Amino acid sequence: MRGPYDDIIDLPHHVSKRHPQMPADERAAQFSPFAALTGYGAVIRETARLTDRKMELSENMKEELERKLKELCARNCEGEITFFVPDGRKEGGAYVTAEGRVKKTDDAERAVVLEDGTRIPVEDIVDIRKKV
Repeated sequence: MRGPYDDIIDLPHHVSKRHPQMPADERAAQFSPFAALTGYGAVIRETARLTDRKMELSENMKEELERKLKELCARNCEGEITFFVPDGRKEGGAYVTAEGRVKKTDDAERAVVLEDGTRIPVEDIVDIRKKV
């Protein structure tokens, strides 16, 4: 059987006299996986990360929260305050619950300060509960 490459099939492998042969590990490296879209995976994960939308409270709910906050401060008891924390990277945020005693209310900055130093903006509070 005759083929189109019969004239070169038995020739010896060419080795250049000008250029040194590349080491095997360097030759293998040229076939390693290539990440053409560096950082793309991180962008996809960030896009897929879910955030919550901040709730708008009615005037009645705001008055009820203010009453609960005053009661928590007056009785100097442990409480749980649920509040909204805006996300630093995208629209929305998350609701977080902090536990502790209220150290003071900062009227100038409209914030509640817990004994552990946590500052909570009053406009971000959505729920207050006394700990039993």
